[in-house]
Amino acid sequence: MGEITHVGLAVPDLDQAIDWYCKVFGFYVLAGPFDFDAAEAEPDNMTQDLQGAEVQKMRNVHLMSLGGIGIELFEFQEPLFKGESAFPHKGFFHICLIVDNLIETIERIVQHGGKQRSKIWKMSKTKPHYLVYTEDPFGNIVELYTRNTSDMYGGQ
Repeated sequence: MGEITHVGLAVPDLDQAIDWYCKVFGFYVLAGPFDFDAAEAEPDNMTQDLQGAEVQKMRNVHLMSLGGIGIELFEFQEPLFKGESAFPHKGFFHICLIVDNLIETIERIVQHGGKQRSKIWKMSKTKPHYLVYTEDPFGNIVELYTRNTSDMYGGQ
């Protein structure tokens, strides 16, 4: 059985992203931040095995939600990957978080430099289940649900 334990996101400023995800969604730092410098690393290391030998410096941190799902944030420092853009209809598209209060969460997102990307959608004629697409200040799409996926789509 597969279970999602965490999602990894690349961000241009790790400290700013830690602050944003903790303030907006209540995540906490589980482990890190960690610094990777190829000049000081063992020749056989996990970072370059996964990311490639061109990665010389990076930082990462594991954040955790109170619900037990994590986000791992990566700041690539050398080489800089800030100018890369993902294909909008291929591969990773967004993460989805369950929130207690949709309106308050959208307001916090906007207050802290993010934005609302879509209108709020009611997912059922008979149940108060809603979703909205938002964006963090780094361009990552964060979908918000008022219930878990089973409640949102099961029994429709």
